[in-house]
Amino acid sequence: MDKTEEPLDNKVGGYSNTAIFRSIAFIGDSLSSGEFEITNSEGVREYHDLYEYSWGQYIARRNGIKAYNFSRGGMTAKWYIESYADEKNFWDKDKACQAYVIALGVNDLCNQNMDLGSIKDINEQDYHKSKKTFAGYYSQIISRYKEISPDAKFFLVGLPKLQDERHNKIAEKMNSLLEDFTNYFKNTYFINLYKYVPCYDDDFKKQYYLNGHMNPMGYIYTAEIIDSYIDFIIRHNAPDFRYVGLINSGIKYVK
Repeated sequence: MDKTEEPLDNKVGGYSNTAIFRSIAFIGDSLSSGEFEITNSEGVREYHDLYEYSWGQYIARRNGIKAYNFSRGGMTAKWYIESYADEKNFWDKDKACQAYVIALGVNDLCNQNMDLGSIKDINEQDYHKSKKTFAGYYSQIISRYKEISPDAKFFLVGLPKLQDERHNKIAEKMNSLLEDFTNYFKNTYFINLYKYVPCYDDDFKKQYYLNGHMNPMGYIYTAEIIDSYIDFIIRHNAPDFRYVGLINSGIKYVK
C-alpha cells in the first residue's frame, strides 16, 4: 500500500471497493437529491429533486448497490431528526443499510445560521437529550442508525471550498467537527472535500452548475469524487472492512 497516496490520486472506473456494500443510504440535502434549479415560463425559480440524477444513485448504479435517498432539498440535521425521518419511515429496520453517507451542513450552518456546537454537546447517557446544536442533531442521526445497524460504516461528507469567505470559514469549522466525530464514533470516516477537491469557482460552475445547483455533469463529477474517496478509505483501512459482507446478514460471527 502506497502510504503517500492521497484520497483522489486514483479515480475509480467501473467497480470500486464501494461495491462491497450491498446496501447504502445517502442522507443529505438538495445536492444529495439530484436537485435541478430552473426558471419556469413565468420567470419564477423552481427546485426539483430528481433522485435518479443524484450522485448517490450514480454510485449505486455503477457498483450494483441497493441505495436509498434519505434526502430532500433544504434538509437540515434538525429537520431530519425532529420530523422528516419519522414521516418517511427512514428509521425502519427493513431499511437498515451496511453503510450510510451523510452530507448535511449547508442549510443548517450557511443558510440558517444554526449554532455549530461541539462534540461536548452529545449526551453520552441518552443521545436523544443531546444539545440542540448542529453537532447535537447530527450526532443523533449517527447514533440512531447505529442502533438500527450496529456494524454499519459511516462516511461523513464535509463542505467544499467556494469563492465565498464566509462559507469557507464555516466549512473549516464544520469539517473539524466531523473529524471529531470520527474519533468519537466507531466505524466512522471523514470525506474531506475542502482539502482534496478544487474550489467550486466560476469556471467550475460554468461546467457543472445549473443556476444555483448542479447539472447532470456536476452530479456525475461528485459521484466520481465520493466513490473514489470511499474506495481510498477502504483500501487504506482494509482490516476495518473485512466483515462488511456479514453486516445485517443475521449470521453470528466472532471478530
